[in-house]
Amino acid sequence: MTVGFPNSGAYMEKRFAGPRAVTLEGLMSGTLDITNNKWGQQVGINGEKIPVYTEEGAKTVKWVPFAGTPSPVTWYKSIGRYWVSYNSPLGRPTQEEYHVPRSFLKPKDNLLVVFEETGGNPEKIDILVVNRDTICSVITEYHPPSVNSWERKGDELRALVNPVREVELTCPDKKVIKKVEFVGFGEVDGACGAFKPGKCNSNSKAIKLVESLCLGKKECKVPFERERLADVGKDACPDVSKTLAIQVACS
Repeated sequence: MTVGFPNSGAYMEKRFAGPRAVTLEGLMSGTLDITNNKWGQQVGINGEKIPVYTEEGAKTVKWVPFAGTPSPVTWYKSIGRYWVSYNSPLGRPTQEEYHVPRSFLKPKDNLLVVFEETGGNPEKIDILVVNRDTICSVITEYHPPSVNSWERKGDELRALVNPVREVELTCPDKKVIKKVEFVGFGEVDGACGAFKPGKCNSNSKAIKLVESLCLGKKECKVPFERERLADVGKDACPDVSKTLAIQVACS
């Protein structure tokens, strides 16, 4: 019996949960109490014991083509092992992206296994390669300091330090910044790899500043100061809180 057990965790076979008593009623001999019979939890599944997630283990079982509407708890000869989290009120998993550490991967012949418990469609899984040579940083005027740096005095809550006033960029390994791909100051839309200027954006002076401070260097810091990032008197939206977004390419 496994009712009441969590989905994962250490020493699950030693946890006590689920039914506290088991009886059979309606027998000719009366009620039969089988609570003290040997009940237990099976740790793991047969697919893991074979193991079907390896090249050799996959050859020991019979595979069937994907029919489009899978039943739960089925092994698929596919790529990745996908753990479904709790669904949001909209019926979507609360986590949809999973990062595979680079250290887990071999130069070639990597095998990734998908184990689906709730009837998902493995054909909709995408594998994306992260470009480590594209570095981004975003800072805003309206983001307060870390909550760890605040204190309360009576009814007043205040920060003990000033907000971060500079953007830091660092290339991996022994690479240096070779190109400034995007600089946005004002309103910026999108995310790293897909930034685009917003309605109020002035970046001509900001681009020159970033290029002068960062090109040819492994790391650099760009001050988050309006007077250094935009020409005085040319700000189309002076009352709008500013965002500074920078994207550079390392090589």
